[in-house]
Amino acid sequence: MLKTEFRVPDTMKAWVLGDPGQLRLTDKPVPRLEPAEVLVRVDAAAICATDLEVISHGPPALIDGELPFNKNFTPGHEYMGTIVDVGPTVDEFAVGERVAVEIHAGCGRCERCRQGMYTSCLNYGRNYGQYNKGHRANGFTTDGGFAQYAANHVNTLVRVPDGVSDELATLIVTAGTAMYGLDVLGGLVAGESLVVTGAGPIGLMVVAVAKALGASPVILTDIVDERLAVGTQVGADQVINASNEPAVDAVRRATGGRGANRVFECSGAPNAVDDAIKMVKRGGLVCLGAFSQQPALVDVGYIVTNNIYLYGIRGEGQSAVRRAASLLAQKKFDPSPLHTHTFAFDQLPTALRYAREKIDGAIKIVVKPQSMSRQAASEDVSLP
Repeated sequence: MLKTEFRVPDTMKAWVLGDPGQLRLTDKPVPRLEPAEVLVRVDAAAICATDLEVISHGPPALIDGELPFNKNFTPGHEYMGTIVDVGPTVDEFAVGERVAVEIHAGCGRCERCRQGMYTSCLNYGRNYGQYNKGHRANGFTTDGGFAQYAANHVNTLVRVPDGVSDELATLIVTAGTAMYGLDVLGGLVAGESLVVTGAGPIGLMVVAVAKALGASPVILTDIVDERLAVGTQVGADQVINASNEPAVDAVRRATGGRGANRVFECSGAPNAVDDAIKMVKRGGLVCLGAFSQQPALVDVGYIVTNNIYLYGIRGEGQSAVRRAASLLAQKKFDPSPLHTHTFAFDQLPTALRYAREKIDGAIKIVVKPQSMSRQAASEDVSLP
């Protein structure tokens, strides 16, 4: 039986971004709801590598069409929580339901949104002045989940399956990104070979979801043995440490010299795209799912000669998160090895440092906005 009433305060604790690398824990008004929105009490928020980039450098966040610094902006885009209020016209969800939250609510008007590609909304970031056409990307163009409450459009909500903890529920959207990329690569991966490059949270989740969908064999590459070991836990059939041997050679050897049917690139390494096209067999497909920090040289002639298809994805489009949540509800995969640390809300700077420096084997770190380790006062924190 759902609890139907919650006491919602007027103000909440939230982390706000000042200058690059500077966060302030302060009080903000609890968001007011527009039509088709619900108020989510944020019970758990995970840290993504993109959060680190937003806090330090800004992109891909845009507030009022500009970089997010000193805009009273709250970052954080991987979160879940409990619905404590609903706005006008909302009957799709009820107060008391636990939900995971997608990042993007597209404008619903442009051609990409109408194709289900709302993470590629043509009005991304245009939430200012006369150009506000409705697009929202929580933690990127509007306030995110490093706060005790957040307003979300009903289109971004996915019910958390029974028995899934708050911490693991933050990984549902990560699983949705994996599902989206596998959709782009053709969807029907049962019996098909797949190479996943990069054993970060997305790469590890790609391994788990791909195995749930029947891909075989699934080969994971990385340069850290501990992360490769986690890859084995979530379903990788073979792991390759690319610091010990050339990954392309190892993949070719593992696939009888022909290469894999598909490659999902999740590392963002400078050589990763060129390696990926040489790991895949002729006529194969490559999905690029990582933000690269610099331009990379790629052998275009090899791509053309071998009829290789390249796809780039952003986020978790085409309702992939709902399908990922269904797989989780059916216990088709277990994301628990990815969750390594949990911190109280006022310990966010420490949590960010653990994520940045990969301290103590950190993979996916969660903060709990309803939990404080001490009486939290407003404070400034500078991050490296």
